[in-house]
Amino acid sequence: MKDIIYPVLSMGALGLVLGALLAIASKIFAVEKDERAEAITEVLPGANCGSCGFAGCSAYASAISKDGARINACSPGGQRVADAIAEIMGVQSAAVEEKVAVIRCNGTKDVANDKFSYTGIEDCGAISTLQGAGQKACDYGCLGFGSCVKVCCRGAISIVDGIAVIDTEKCGGCGECVAVCPKHLIEVVPRTTKYVVKCQSCDKGAQMKEKCSVGCIGCKICEKNCEAGAITVLNNHAVIDYSKCTGCGVCAEKCPKKIIAEV
Repeated sequence: MKDIIYPVLSMGALGLVLGALLAIASKIFAVEKDERAEAITEVLPGANCGSCGFAGCSAYASAISKDGARINACSPGGQRVADAIAEIMGVQSAAVEEKVAVIRCNGTKDVANDKFSYTGIEDCGAISTLQGAGQKACDYGCLGFGSCVKVCCRGAISIVDGIAVIDTEKCGGCGECVAVCPKHLIEVVPRTTKYVVKCQSCDKGAQMKEKCSVGCIGCKICEKNCEAGAITVLNNHAVIDYSKCTGCGVCAEKCPKKIIAEV
């Protein structure tokens, strides 16, 4: 009988000791919960898009709670989320700067030439590796196979005449499309932006004309006519400084290729 009782008692005692050690360790190494960060995470949209400048919604919530990050950085959540976060943090709410994505390409099928005809998997990332940059003669142009369409949770992007087109009324400015575009053609700008340059080619004018009839030729007419000094031609294509742009529209009017367009 002793041969059974003693081992059982020994195992029971060992179990009690280990249990006590685990209880002590759980107290020593316990991670303190940040209830405010958890509450903020709950009100965020959960898109983990990174438009706020952080790795995801949880990281943004933690930054607000611990580091005082601004409460109005969630563009997809809009003013409703900013107000909810303000209530959780016990601070005054702040206006959200709404954003929208824009496509910097105007090279539809009827104006942009192809290097070859392609039939196969419809994925911009995969196609962009073919012969260096895809089927289009312009290495900077939209491939038009819709990788951005697939990641847009709002259904704001569609492919029209071979290029991506964004419905700005549906777009929430989350930036998911920016991350998947292999040509880096998509830019998220403040919704108050009036005009964008719908081309990002760095080819010289003569080269551009051979590839696309509506591409930027770096003529600097827009730069010369912008009284606000908001447009500069860099690397053979026009770039708008949105902080200086007054939205007068002179650049769009003067552009010979009509690639400066209203958002």
